[in-house]
Amino acid sequence: MTDDASTAMPGMPRIDSTVPHSARMWNYWLGGKDNYEVDRGAGDEIRRLHPGILDYARADRALLGRAVRHLAGEVGIRQFLDIGTGLPTADNTHEVAQRVAPESRIVYVDNDPLVLTHARALLTSSPEGVTDYIDADLHEPESILEQAAKTLDFSQPTAVILLGVAMFVDDTDEAYRIVRRVMDAVPSGSHLVLSHTITAPGFPDVDEAVKFWNSVGTPKLKQRTPEQIAGFFDGLELLEPGVVSCSRWRPEPSADGEPEEVAFYCGVARKP
Repeated sequence: MTDDASTAMPGMPRIDSTVPHSARMWNYWLGGKDNYEVDRGAGDEIRRLHPGILDYARADRALLGRAVRHLAGEVGIRQFLDIGTGLPTADNTHEVAQRVAPESRIVYVDNDPLVLTHARALLTSSPEGVTDYIDADLHEPESILEQAAKTLDFSQPTAVILLGVAMFVDDTDEAYRIVRRVMDAVPSGSHLVLSHTITAPGFPDVDEAVKFWNSVGTPKLKQRTPEQIAGFFDGLELLEPGVVSCSRWRPEPSADGEPEEVAFYCGVARKP
């Protein structure tokens, strides 16, 4: 991708390629090409501070596939609200869901202009289903819900996906309120899929990587403990195995045994 700080489509916000951005660094770690030199430089420094970053980027992406396959297949959900979708890669939410059930309806939400330029071109739907994209911020749940209701029927069970996005809400109580507001809008039988970076004694290098990221990048990142992450699921019924490392949420069987933990925890829960 060209490193042009003025990059933008007509009528859209200018993409700032002078400051590292989380969506573009995530894209870089996953092997994508939708990133700038500034993202690659910051991404390499974070990898130096925390070599496991690639593992949990991949673990979070693999979690998306496993959770969506479970919800579309075994649970029978046909609506997905994916907030903080990031840059499109392989096996996006609509691809996984519509592979199981072609009639699935998916709404993506993000507020990064580079994500927007790619989403409209790449996030296409099966003929039987619908895929839409909303330019909105997680801090504005009412706007998200209002716009999503044009595509999704909130009287029907919906999977709300918040992978690696609640960590960009600095105040924990506010983060809880936002997630509760979104879940209040969906009926019984809906599910929440949420992942979040952690701070824990076993991952001291993560703290240094986050400190560096917050000194140079945008948006700023908030680490939380596994116990705080469990708080996002209050009032919901957690599916087994509960709040765990992303790599350990129903992993594919392997001769190598249980996967290594990563500093990214997750849970999937049902609204009763």
